[in-house]
Amino acid sequence: IGSAHNLKQIKIKEIQKVQKIFLSSLFKKNKNYLGINKFKLLSKLTRKKIVALGGISKANIKKLRLLNISECAGISYYE
Repeated sequence: IGSAHNLKQIKIKEIQKVQKIFLSSLFKKNKNYLGINKFKLLSKLTRKKIVALGGISKANIKKLRLLNISECAGISYYE
């Protein structure tokens, strides 16, 4: 498993032959903020399984259906 925030990092993780890529930040507005549209575009640029990360909560969990992801992870969701 590896983590990525942009296309360059996704390609590095592919070279490293990871099975899954944590792609962040989906909802949390920090310096790595992607938002739904950019997240969706980046996730389509790899054949690796994508795990959504960053600001996932009970309030926005339904929006994950819009994305092509295998899993999600989030501390906010479980708090």
